[in-house]
Amino acid sequence: MKWLSVFHQLVSHNEDIERLIQKGYAVSFDSSYLIIRDIPYLNEKKELLVGAIVAKLDFVDKVHVRPVDHQIFFCGSHPCQLNGSLISNMGGGPATLALSSDDLVVQRSFSNKPAAGFANFFDTIESYVAIISGPPMELHNANPFTFRITEVMTDSVFHYNDTLTGRAEIGDLSMKLKEDIIAIIGLGGTGSYLLDFITKIPVKEIRGFDLDSFHVHNAFRSPGKLTVEELGKRKSEVYQGRYEGFRKNINLSSKFIVADSREDLEGVTFAFVCVDKGSSRTEIFDLLIAMKIPFIDVGMGLSRDNGLINGMLRMTFYDIDQAQEVLAKKLAPMVDLPDDVYQNNIQISELNALNACLAIIKYKQIRGFYTDDNTYYHMLLSLNDFHLAGE
Repeated sequence: MKWLSVFHQLVSHNEDIERLIQKGYAVSFDSSYLIIRDIPYLNEKKELLVGAIVAKLDFVDKVHVRPVDHQIFFCGSHPCQLNGSLISNMGGGPATLALSSDDLVVQRSFSNKPAAGFANFFDTIESYVAIISGPPMELHNANPFTFRITEVMTDSVFHYNDTLTGRAEIGDLSMKLKEDIIAIIGLGGTGSYLLDFITKIPVKEIRGFDLDSFHVHNAFRSPGKLTVEELGKRKSEVYQGRYEGFRKNINLSSKFIVADSREDLEGVTFAFVCVDKGSSRTEIFDLLIAMKIPFIDVGMGLSRDNGLINGMLRMTFYDIDQAQEVLAKKLAPMVDLPDDVYQNNIQISELNALNACLAIIKYKQIRGFYTDDNTYYHMLLSLNDFHLAGE
């Protein structure tokens, strides 16, 4: 079984965790957390209860882990001493944490660091268990050493554990994005940066579409390093090779999205349109609106003033219910502009990245990851004064 392989990989490569198992602790893993179940403790009535200790894992690589810090989380109420009073000197306080385990609910955190600190997970768990489980072990002859192994199946889209989300304790927010199937239409400058950002988000699937080839000038306005072998290949092939080692369910196709591309977009829950030709938008917009797929369109309007580049970056959101109304406002150019300097492939990677940032932040606001006090569906950022205007 896959989970057993992951479990044994971590145990076999981390001596401190192996020692926990050998001693009899109920060890399991939940994404980027170490879980120790079957931890006995007393409540204020001196009754025997059972909780669990949760500690953050810092993945050094795929198989080696270390503690993030000396703190732990606890699934249970505040443990008490033999006389029924709360155990003191535990620090921390009420806390919540998103876990995949249905039977575990984090209620608080504890911070009890010895002068010398903790060298590893074995020392950390031993210290906290002595404090938490000492009283019930004496009063009820309770025992935390159950030798029970319970592994949580986490169907992660990443090939590496997302320790960033665990460290930041924002798993509950990331869960809001996991069911999305994202389409990126156009993998040019802005589209390639959007792809880079979205690969780090736990969405269910990423689909990308671009028929163009990858040349040297593309490397100067896209993320990542350039290898000679990539030149001349399709953009979709280049980026597929770069990112498929990072995550699963990334499917980039060498094709344009046109009016009869409905099959390519079946199941998509959100799309980003990153094309630099206004004439290409008409078919794409009509198809997305007909399929009731919400989408964000990005673009730039650049010109040279006194020899310098000036202009605007744009982000426009088309919701399912208001797409036709927003479309009627003609906020996105639907024809090709003859004097648009952007068409000449000026190397402006920082503007591509910034345009992608506006789009990805808006998407996360829509999904409830970031706060959104203004609910703008259209934003323009002027380069000359960095003024952001919204509608």
